[in-house]
Amino acid sequence: MGIKVIATNKNAYHNYSIIETYEAGIVLKGTEVKSIREGSVNLRDSFIRIDNGEAYIYNMYIAPYKPAGRLQHDPYRKRKLLLHKREILKLMGKVQEKGLTIIPLKLYLKNGKVKLEIALAKGKAKYEKREAIKERDIKRELSKKYKGRIKL
Repeated sequence: MGIKVIATNKNAYHNYSIIETYEAGIVLKGTEVKSIREGSVNLRDSFIRIDNGEAYIYNMYIAPYKPAGRLQHDPYRKRKLLLHKREILKLMGKVQEKGLTIIPLKLYLKNGKVKLEIALAKGKAKYEKREAIKERDIKRELSKKYKGRIKL
C-alpha cells in the first residue's frame, strides 16, 4: 500500500528548526477518518502539548464529513496521539528543559492507518528566517543561471 501524504505543515520549516521527528498514531472518530481520506485537513496553527503523561494535538482542523448528517465531530477538538511512553517522557523532558516545542509536520495514510509526523523543534528568530530566504533565492538564481547543470 505504501504512504499517501494528506496534509503538510508548510510553515513549520520556515518558522522552526527541526531537531528530531517522530511518527505518531491518532485517536479519531469514524467521520474524521473519512474526512481525512477526502483531504479536508489543515495543520497550519496546530501544536502538540503533553498533559498528564499523554500527548494531544490542538487546533488541527478536520472538516465535517457532509454525508454523516447530524452525527458530526467537532472540527477543532483536541485529539490524543499514540506514542510510546519512553517517547512521551523524552519529549516532555526536552520541552521543559530547553524551551523547545512539538509541532506537526505532515499527516499521511500508512498501510490504511492515519499517522502524524511530529517534530521536536526550536523557533527561529526573524534574522534566521531572512537568512534562509536569502539562501533559497541565491540557490534559485544559480540554478536558473546554470540551468540545473550543478547540484546544490
